[in-house]
Amino acid sequence: MSDVKAIIGLGNPGTEYDATRHNAGAWVVEALARDSLTPLRAERKFLGQYAKVRYAGHDVHLLVPSTYMNRSGKAVAALCQFFKLTPDELLIAHDELDIAPGTARYKHGGGHGGHNGLRDTVSALGNDKSFHRLRIGIGHPGSAKQVVNYVLGRPGKVERAAIDAAIDECLRTLPDVLDGNWAGAMNRLHSFNA
Repeated sequence: MSDVKAIIGLGNPGTEYDATRHNAGAWVVEALARDSLTPLRAERKFLGQYAKVRYAGHDVHLLVPSTYMNRSGKAVAALCQFFKLTPDELLIAHDELDIAPGTARYKHGGGHGGHNGLRDTVSALGNDKSFHRLRIGIGHPGSAKQVVNYVLGRPGKVERAAIDAAIDECLRTLPDVLDGNWAGAMNRLHSFNA
């Protein structure tokens, strides 16, 4: 497996979406930028908010696409083309319905699981699914009919605190990820529950 050189946080642009569950992936990258004391800045050529940071001894590209979720792939592909990155050098953070709030999981490869941001990213990368994922648990509303309103809704205070705690734990595991120690990162993150 290649080293991770870029971390991309999926979400929707605009203040009306900032605090919605669908932006949990973007929250990871925003937290990482804050932790690195490097602000994300609008970068037209990458269709998003971008920063290059030094984190745990590694240079890492950070990107939050400014495209809507279902067009995330355009921003991911633009970043990859510019920096000549391969899909397996990417870590894509996204919200995950199948995991409870307060938990998160790493995953390598696999399908899109119905997630429109992942679906578009896989397509934009020429159907290459070999990128790494950081799945941020947001829980499931219980019915497929409620999913759209749920992901575009805001979590309550307790739920948001649990998601934020999981994101903090993700940041603590990133040095292992960047060092290529996936087993260590997974052992730590997958045993965490806020």
